[in-house]
Amino acid sequence: MSSTSSTADLKNRIIFTIFILTVYRFGTFVPLPGIDPEQLKILMDGNQKGLLGMFNVFAGGAVSRMAIFALGIMPYISSSIIVQLLTGVSDYFKNLKAQGEIGRAKITQITRYGTVLLATVQGYGLAVGLESSANLVINPGVFFKISTVTTIVAGTIFLMWLGEQITQRGIGNGISLIIFAGIVAEIPRALVTTFELGRTGAVSTVMILAIFVLLILTILFIVFMERALRKILINYPKRQMGNKLYGGESSHLPLKINQAGVIPAIFASALLLLPVTFSNFNFSDNETFLNISSYFTQGQPLYMLLYASGIIFFTFFYTSITFNPVETAENLRKYGGFVPGIRPGESTAIYIENILTKLTTIGALYLTLVCLMPEFLIANYPIPFYLGGTSVLIVVVVAIDTVTQIQTRLMSSQYEQLIKKTKFGNR
Repeated sequence: MSSTSSTADLKNRIIFTIFILTVYRFGTFVPLPGIDPEQLKILMDGNQKGLLGMFNVFAGGAVSRMAIFALGIMPYISSSIIVQLLTGVSDYFKNLKAQGEIGRAKITQITRYGTVLLATVQGYGLAVGLESSANLVINPGVFFKISTVTTIVAGTIFLMWLGEQITQRGIGNGISLIIFAGIVAEIPRALVTTFELGRTGAVSTVMILAIFVLLILTILFIVFMERALRKILINYPKRQMGNKLYGGESSHLPLKINQAGVIPAIFASALLLLPVTFSNFNFSDNETFLNISSYFTQGQPLYMLLYASGIIFFTFFYTSITFNPVETAENLRKYGGFVPGIRPGESTAIYIENILTKLTTIGALYLTLVCLMPEFLIANYPIPFYLGGTSVLIVVVVAIDTVTQIQTRLMSSQYEQLIKKTKFGNR
């Protein structure tokens, strides 16, 4: 593939990704049939904090508009969590994972079936909850329930398909980019709302400036931590073949502080959102839900504790399934590589695992700090959820990963072209 064709392929992938994300954003403005928009606005204005506000963030504002993508991609993420947890404890799923490409295809199919099931249950809960809110549904009844569930499930399946198309034919991780696009698209509105609060005196100018300074510092801190690496020195012994010596080079095994990326924050948020989706969205009449929901608002100890616990757990869990120290040590031994002062094989695996555990601990604490620190401040002021730590983390990490993929493709294209020129010059 020539450099020109590689550049054209990258350009097409970027255009395709932008097109798919545009389709997604359009869907967040298509409302469910049979909803009174005025009553919906009244209902949503009083429920922007806590879990509902977080749900609206991950749905790209579709919840506040009660659009066909109101559930967003969260059923797919919840299904992925369940399947990945089963992969760690179930022999059946372990065997599927060990089968390679065929096993991964089956796991993907099971995840899709789980998505449909969860979306159906959550869609029905949404329909019942909407009907229970006074005057919100124009013509409540069986037909409304059927049409709402059908529309919601179809919207979720379509979003899942869009995410897979981006991953296969576009640039970046499709699911993460869909969440990224939803947050970024709503940030301008969040900024306008924040400045309006300052203009009306609801929040002091000094406090708004302090929040934006904290926001900038958080972004810089995220970039620093995401770029941070622990490099393990790897040596390769010299080998004599005939009269020539080969090998003897040194390289590094790079280990990121945050191996799990943004997945722990998304997974932990998805688990916190399950009580909302399974409580029939009954915000106004259900006293039990209102009492429980009050403990899940920003700044509440239970919310912070569960969120932090979820982030820490998924950081260790996701790192354990994406990086295997034993397999890495075996590959090093197979190719003659070794860590200076450490015996190849089991000792190397233990050495790498100890370093990885320390790095993962730092990474888990870093993710927890970034996700929760701004929430304490925002919980006491009417600042939009889109300026919270979780939103900023997702936006920055997904942007870094996507730019890295683009740079990798460009460098790969330039490297191939350089190799061809070298070969041509040696003829």
